[in-house]
Amino acid sequence: MIKKSLTFFKGPRSFILFAMVTGVYLLPELCYAQVIDTAEKVKQLRTVEVNEYRITKQSLSPTPLQLLTAADLKRINSLSVADAIRYFSGVQLKDYGGIGGLKTVNVRSLGTNHTAVFLDGIQIGNAQNGQVDLGKFSLNNLEEIALYSGQKPELLIPAKAYASASSIYLKTRVPEFEKDQNKQLDLNFKVGDFGLLNPSFVYQQKINNQLNANISGEYIHANGKYRFRYTNGVYDTTAVRNNGDVERMRLQAALFGKFKNGKWHAQAYSFLSDRGLPGAIVANKFDYTQRIWDRNFFVQGSVEKQWHNQFSVLVNAKYAYDYLRYLVPEYVTLDGFLDNRFKEQEAYISVASKYKVNSILEFAYVSDYQYQTLSANIYRFAFPYRNTFLNVLSSSLSINRLNIQASILSTTVVDKVRVYSSSGNKQVFSPTVMLSSKLFKDNDLRLRAFYKDIFRMPTFNDLYYTFIGNTLLNPEYAKQYDVGFTYFKNFKNQKFKFVDVQIDAYYNRVKDKIVAQPGANLYRWIMYNIGLVDIRGVELNAKTAFEVFPNLILNAGLSYTYQKAIDITSKEEESYRDQIPYIPKHSGSFLGKLDYKNWHANYSFIYTGARYNQKANIIYNYMEPWYTHDAAIGYDFKFRKQKLGINAEVNNLLNQYYDVIPNFPMPGRNYRLTLNFTI
Repeated sequence: MIKKSLTFFKGPRSFILFAMVTGVYLLPELCYAQVIDTAEKVKQLRTVEVNEYRITKQSLSPTPLQLLTAADLKRINSLSVADAIRYFSGVQLKDYGGIGGLKTVNVRSLGTNHTAVFLDGIQIGNAQNGQVDLGKFSLNNLEEIALYSGQKPELLIPAKAYASASSIYLKTRVPEFEKDQNKQLDLNFKVGDFGLLNPSFVYQQKINNQLNANISGEYIHANGKYRFRYTNGVYDTTAVRNNGDVERMRLQAALFGKFKNGKWHAQAYSFLSDRGLPGAIVANKFDYTQRIWDRNFFVQGSVEKQWHNQFSVLVNAKYAYDYLRYLVPEYVTLDGFLDNRFKEQEAYISVASKYKVNSILEFAYVSDYQYQTLSANIYRFAFPYRNTFLNVLSSSLSINRLNIQASILSTTVVDKVRVYSSSGNKQVFSPTVMLSSKLFKDNDLRLRAFYKDIFRMPTFNDLYYTFIGNTLLNPEYAKQYDVGFTYFKNFKNQKFKFVDVQIDAYYNRVKDKIVAQPGANLYRWIMYNIGLVDIRGVELNAKTAFEVFPNLILNAGLSYTYQKAIDITSKEEESYRDQIPYIPKHSGSFLGKLDYKNWHANYSFIYTGARYNQKANIIYNYMEPWYTHDAAIGYDFKFRKQKLGINAEVNNLLNQYYDVIPNFPMPGRNYRLTLNFTI
């Protein structure tokens, strides 16, 4: 839904004048809105807020796209990006419990490492284990979260955006100001169960007409203690989860600039975290003492320039430094407690260029270079460093209602180590083809399809971690096929506002799939290859809105995923044609939003079907389905020209005890209260 403020003269002539100026013919009876008389009675001016439901980016995209806007993020019961991602179809969130527990995402059963995470168009890297903890990223400064299966259907993007099977794009809020406004401050304070204290702020400043600034910060403190039910097959008891405490601080500053036929942005990001690692509840062991400290810092920027509406250039650059310390007091070595410390550095630059031949044909060439290094205080550590070169040649052809995009990606990886032996070098060529067609001229029914061949290298931990890493571990190759339909219909001047439907069928084939499973704790992993995996699935996403009564609007969204992801490595193996670990056949979610004047209420339901936690699909490895109900109610109002809001939410309404990962129990019913103040 798009909201516009229009000012025009009262009377029939006003609509004729408005149509002449804007080219949009709008009948008075189609403006279902609240009309507010202004103070200028002499001119008889009116300000009218027009609510329009237009075709969405999701329906227009040639690759499956799921999107949560800033307005959506405010409404759902989510504390981090990881919580919000749960509402997307085809997504399995690996959550190890509590606010501080590790949270990673798996899209269409391809694995966490096949999902790239981008912040303002530049990838968030992790050469150590390839997994981005989405629980680290807050929602209070985000404009939108977008999930693309395949790749983002644009040409002027970094080569990194071509180099993953799916992508999550986090977009920082770009400062926007009303007339005569040059600054804004948003203050939030959230409290809740598990000792949660979460103050945050976003400050936006208009420096001049070409330059804006955005500064945001956040602090999270929680003791992480919650009750859970535990059974060992004989006894059933209720215990309290411990060592799940967390203390986090984030500070982020960004500049957004504009110049003739171009724009730029730069930002600095720092994140500090001190948390306990809640271990697996096994053999009546409830108490753990592992600690982990994170220190993450990066600076990044981009510049985009266009010449004569034909030639465009985009330059991205980034430097990142990550420090991680892992302490296990109860594990004693010859040198004392196990106290591992890792330092990772990354330098990255990307240059993308696009040339528009004419109105139907475009070409682009992109080149990326990335340097990553990892050091540690571990016995017999290899001290690896990696040079990655990515080059892409892509094109786009648009004829009438048909659009076809094609690209070829060259990936060259040069691994070296200071001691011992490396895994060697790799070069792979990966093609992608996408198409989108509007089937009928006067009907928004669209066909979309894509084919993508992608490759990923094992991470530093996979290859070089002492006693665990294996330099003989095979790289992972994946082929993706997708075909789907989108449909959008806007019902003007009716109770039923719109319907937006997306349905996609997909087939993925993965060779030498790398599967990661936690060992005795969250930091130690067991890595192994599954020779061949066959993945077939269907995704359905539907949204609609209905005016129940005047001023009472109901928005509803439904997502459903069916997936059959089986191991077809060898007929001789016991797990042949078994569902691979942690992948349910059925999953889905429902999100309902009710708006009445200044009041708003939400209800959400998330379901994950039965699955297995090991390769063999036997009863011992079976995990029961789980589902949660969440609800919230809020009220927004003005006080002395300032905006205030209060929101109360309850999560896991029915107090269901469940595990996403076996032996890592999730919280039961819990409450949160949020206060918002905008100056």
